[in-house]
Amino acid sequence: MSGRIRVGQERTTSHCDKPPQAQPKPGRGRLGPRPLPLHLMAAGLTWTSSRSALPLWSKGSLPWKGDLAKRAAKLRQSLGNGASLEDFSAAVETEIARRMATLAEGIEAYRRHPYERTLPDPPVIWQEGSTRLLDYGALDEAAAKALPLLVVPSLINRAYVLDLTAERSFLRWLASQGLRPLLVDWGRPGARERSFTLTDYVAGRLERALDFVLEEIGQPPLGLGYCMGGNLALGLAARRQSELRALVLLATPWDFHAENAPHGRLAASSLPLAAPLLEVLGEMPVDLLQALFASLDPHLVVRKFLAFARLDPASPRAEEFVALEDWLNDGVPLAAAVARECLGRWYGDNATAKGEWLLAGRPVEPAEIAVPSLCVIPAQDRIVPPASALALAAALPAAEQISPAAGHIGMVVSAQAKTAVWQPLLRWIRAQSVDKS
Repeated sequence: MSGRIRVGQERTTSHCDKPPQAQPKPGRGRLGPRPLPLHLMAAGLTWTSSRSALPLWSKGSLPWKGDLAKRAAKLRQSLGNGASLEDFSAAVETEIARRMATLAEGIEAYRRHPYERTLPDPPVIWQEGSTRLLDYGALDEAAAKALPLLVVPSLINRAYVLDLTAERSFLRWLASQGLRPLLVDWGRPGARERSFTLTDYVAGRLERALDFVLEEIGQPPLGLGYCMGGNLALGLAARRQSELRALVLLATPWDFHAENAPHGRLAASSLPLAAPLLEVLGEMPVDLLQALFASLDPHLVVRKFLAFARLDPASPRAEEFVALEDWLNDGVPLAAAVARECLGRWYGDNATAKGEWLLAGRPVEPAEIAVPSLCVIPAQDRIVPPASALALAAALPAAEQISPAAGHIGMVVSAQAKTAVWQPLLRWIRAQSVDKS
């Protein structure tokens, strides 16, 4: 390739957006964990509920569940051996104050941490609006002529989770193994993208990125999608499977009512509340999206920052925590029409599993996608329940699957990711050796 950047042409006219602005370094002016008021409220309500429950507990009328009942009985026995209720109440107040102080210390330690992400992006070889195609093959001479991978991340989170640090970069590791990852970096929605639907993203931007790869590299790429990006890659395959060598879907949801249908309906119920914001801003704000994710485990952030407060700030573990947390808090707004489609149709109506998800007026039918496919379904995924992703694996006629002992994010950034996920995935990709060019 010549090394120049190809600028894509929109099929509709619109005012030109300003070029993407340099983002502030995450180590300065951190706002996380986002949305902070929600996490503080979850902690405060949980811990102060102990104070409210004391009268019921002392009378023996407070119900307990599971292992907590045994712990409560043991505590009651110890109090019966001489501890007064007044002393116990004072100990509860002390513990509430201690936890609140520790949480504040953890948040402040995170905000003050000196870590800054300095890893430079690889060359941009194609761009259209806010969407860029980054060539990780340019970072390794052996990868320049290797099998291209068209890597599709989610629209909600920043793409660099796949390139988090030099030590924890899924894409740089793939390039070092003789592949050529080409990352679709969606960027933040600009004036054009705020009016986009999923059809605009898949049948528009993603297809034109594929056209560029086919023209410039001259061989069909393997499509690789992560989380929501897996749905977008699947949509691309439904329209252009003859021009894809194979398909890899990492933690890709399909049956949005599997395991946790109430949460799917809860996500859909946020749309009426968000309607004024969607109309005025043309997008769903990051903090509202973060709040929906937090509803999966309202105390996760609290537990994380309590643990972080105990870490040595100079330790590698602390730096890894900050790097990942910076990414989590560096979210991307979702175009209004896409938010309505994903939350209302996917989560609320389960349109994907029902065969009712339409791209450019046609349903996305996994049963019609015949390319070799690999579904990587992390067994410890709390964001995409394994049953949701398994439904997609069952619907694809040429699919294989692996279920590593990993979580949704850990599968691409954890210390165990290389052996549990990356290496098995690489072996499968290398097995797809039939030349379709």
